[in-house]
Amino acid sequence: MDFLAAFGKTFLATLLDVIPIIGIIVFFQVVVLRRSIPHLKSVLIGVVHVLLGLSLFLIGLEKALFPLGEAMATQLSNPIFITGLGAEYLNAQWTDYGWIYFFAASIGFATTIAEPSLMAVAFKAHEVSAGTIDKWGLRIIVAIGVAFGIALGCLRIVTGTPLYVYIIIGYIVVIVQTYFAPRKIIALAYDSGGVTTSTVTVPIVAALGLGLAKSVPGRDPAIDGFGLIAFASLFPIISVLAYAQITAWQAGRQGTRKLGKRSREK
Repeated sequence: MDFLAAFGKTFLATLLDVIPIIGIIVFFQVVVLRRSIPHLKSVLIGVVHVLLGLSLFLIGLEKALFPLGEAMATQLSNPIFITGLGAEYLNAQWTDYGWIYFFAASIGFATTIAEPSLMAVAFKAHEVSAGTIDKWGLRIIVAIGVAFGIALGCLRIVTGTPLYVYIIIGYIVVIVQTYFAPRKIIALAYDSGGVTTSTVTVPIVAALGLGLAKSVPGRDPAIDGFGLIAFASLFPIISVLAYAQITAWQAGRQGTRKLGKRSREK
């Protein structure tokens, strides 16, 4: 009964959120374009599926993913787990939180690989590039960027370093990379940073940051707990641009070798 009550409440809230979107689409289709909605029955069935799926997903976030992320962060930063002695917890160094960094990188990589929005971008990139951009290759490069970014974000929480320092330096790196990177990959790299902050990654990453900030002495969850999502958006841009630059450099090097070989043969 408790589940049905929670589901009904969540379903109603989701319906109220989706109605404006449906209203805008119907308005432009019927009033502006003056056309009927094609495949109306299929569209209505799809809307019902969206409402049910979003409702179940939101309940899952509240009941599972948020508590799981906070619980893992709390357990991995437990004084007994870190030092073996609770009394030494206050003297723990940033190097003592190795399992936190490893867990953050692992969960960042796994959630990014499973991110539906990234799958969609990778599929379209593969399609418009006539297969030159590998779907799995793009997803793995983006996931590596997210993994590194979230691990670095956890290091920031542990050390208490200001968030803006990392963000400023990160975007300076992005600006420099943008200048030297191949033009065809720049827009895709920037989109790859945005699609990582979606349905699967954000709940677990946010819960991880809040749980870690609550567990580390001297940290305020409201100040230090947030910011991991910014890392998850920034570092995929760096990783995709870096991959494109390395690929272009290797291609240029191979081309130079071929030209040199031809000239020697002549």
